Amino acid sequence: MMMTTQRLLDLAAAAPATIDDDLILVYLTEANDLYHQGFEDLRKTMAARAVGVSPEALVSAVHAAGLSCDASQDRGELVSLLALAEWQMTPAALAFNEMAEDAARRGVSLIPEG
Repeated sequence: MMMTTQRLLDLAAAAPATIDDDLILVYLTEANDLYHQGFEDLRKTMAARAVGVSPEALVSAVHAAGLSCDASQDRGELVSLLALAEWQMTPAALAFNEMAEDAARRGVSLIPEG
C-alpha cells in the first residue's frame, strides 16, 4: 500500500502544475485506479483484522466512525464501511479528492459529458 500511497501523492503533486488537460486526465485516471486499489488493500487488511469480531461490535464500530448501518447488513458490508471511513482520512485519499476537485474546476473529469 505504501507504493500506492506514494504514487498517488506524486500524481496529486504534479497535477496542479500541469497545463495540458489531456495529461491531467491521464494523471487523474491513474490516480483513480490507485485510489480504488488502496481502498481495496485496506478493506482486505481490515477484513483479516475483523475475523472473530461479533457483528454487533462491527455495527458499533461503524456507528462510532460516524456512518450509519444496521444489524441486517452482512459482515462484508460492515467491514467495507469501516474501511471506507478509515481510507477517506488517509493522505492518499485526501490528495486524490483534492486532485479531482482541482481537475473538475479546470473542466477535466473522469465522467464523460453526456
